[in-house]
Amino acid sequence: MLVMKAHVAILVMKLTLETPTIKQSLFARESCDLIGEEDYGVSVNFNHNVFLVDLVNETAGRVLKIDSITTGEPWKNANVLIFNTWHWWFHSGKIQAWDYIEEEGKLVKDMDRMVAIQKGLTTWSKWIDSNINPNTTSVFYQGISPTHFTGAKWGEANENCKGQTEPVSGSTYPGGPLPGVSLVKDVLSKMSTPVDLLDVTTLSQLRKDGHPSVYVGAGQTGLDCSHWCLAGVPDTWNQLLYASFVLNSNGKE
Repeated sequence: MLVMKAHVAILVMKLTLETPTIKQSLFARESCDLIGEEDYGVSVNFNHNVFLVDLVNETAGRVLKIDSITTGEPWKNANVLIFNTWHWWFHSGKIQAWDYIEEEGKLVKDMDRMVAIQKGLTTWSKWIDSNINPNTTSVFYQGISPTHFTGAKWGEANENCKGQTEPVSGSTYPGGPLPGVSLVKDVLSKMSTPVDLLDVTTLSQLRKDGHPSVYVGAGQTGLDCSHWCLAGVPDTWNQLLYASFVLNSNGKE
């Protein structure tokens, strides 16, 4: 099984808690951390590729190649693949991961970020359709994980995730859906390879109380309203993943 960052920590925790006596191994290999369940012949690989497409160092600088995937070889051998990407596309300033965006050999300093992620996801979708056999590999896409920096979106102006102890009431998020939700669904709908969408966005939007807020790092000088406390909201994501395994089980090995 090869997963992206948002799932791996809590997924491995659950595997360890459910089977505490089995032998395990943990080691790093290039961009993958591998957790091997030796008694069951299962491994969970974390592939740290936050854009899914290529990010390379070249003479010009760090180049995000939105029409290229050359790092997908580890994906081909997995029985289960779980992908996601979102937040990193919208970073700017010092935390922006690239200096240039490249498409069809042409470099630009920037482009509309929604356009960029749509192009990047389309490149990923075409790679999956060309390289993954759905008879042997199940593909999942984890929906967008929301942030809670702006309280006005849930009716609490001038607030954020700090000090939140209750979810948003009801089953509808006052701020409405994230624009990327329809983008993801549109890309997935055009694929020939079946991809199960783990649609976690709305349920996670309601959990304004689920972030570490100031309780991260040394002291209380920062504010983290994007990552999630563990245990916490990602446990629900993995319950949905497990339910999908059960519902879609078709004897793949």
